Amino acid sequence: MKAMVFAAGLGHRLQPLTETIPKALVPVAGRPMIDYPLLLLRRYEVREIIINLHHLGDQIEAYLGDGAKFGLKIGYSKERELLDTGGGLLKAKPFLSEGPFIVINTDVLIDLPLAEVIAFHEEKKSTATLVLRADELADQFGSMEIDSDERIDRFLHAKRPSASAIAGTKLMFTGVQILNPRVFDYMPTDEGAQKFSTTKDIYPRMLVEEEPLYGFRFEGFWQDLGTADRIRKAEERMARGRAKLHYL
Repeated sequence: MKAMVFAAGLGHRLQPLTETIPKALVPVAGRPMIDYPLLLLRRYEVREIIINLHHLGDQIEAYLGDGAKFGLKIGYSKERELLDTGGGLLKAKPFLSEGPFIVINTDVLIDLPLAEVIAFHEEKKSTATLVLRADELADQFGSMEIDSDERIDRFLHAKRPSASAIAGTKLMFTGVQILNPRVFDYMPTDEGAQKFSTTKDIYPRMLVEEEPLYGFRFEGFWQDLGTADRIRKAEERMARGRAKLHYL
């Protein structure tokens, strides 16, 4: 299985630091932020990875190289203009179109049993499996609901026609997902530079058309790293032993 790591963002919430350092290289507990998703993938033998680049991308490429020092094979998808999540995936389609693939945001720290997510995705015959968690920030990040079979019934403003969501199961997306190449059928046919979002433009339409989207419920350690305060929070939890990452 291959993977894509999103690392093209401008890191606005981490300015002024990200004016000279790309967000992916901002240190978190002594490591560049991007180390964590790469080490997680390596732990589960996901060795072929593509990373999208835009803001200060040359620094990321200089740090990671071809991935050999991580025991990985890393390639790059360079975006002259930011393409958002959907456009970024579409640009990387030639690398990702052979079979199911993993997508991870750079700015999340998660102690995820990835093998369980892969098995879940295969068992459900899912087109898109999103790792979800119950969180008080669900409404802020964009909440969704699942039914008793873990199928996503509501995604942001969209609702599956035959929805039967369990009351009170508002969940949020963690930034980790497994996708089948069928998701590209819902994207523009031109693989050129187009900016669009998977969560706002693609998944809602898939949901309305009854495409199988599932949510893997995760209750372990997760932390968004998008702001300096959240990075400090993650570092404090790790220092106190309240957050352990099994892949380090």
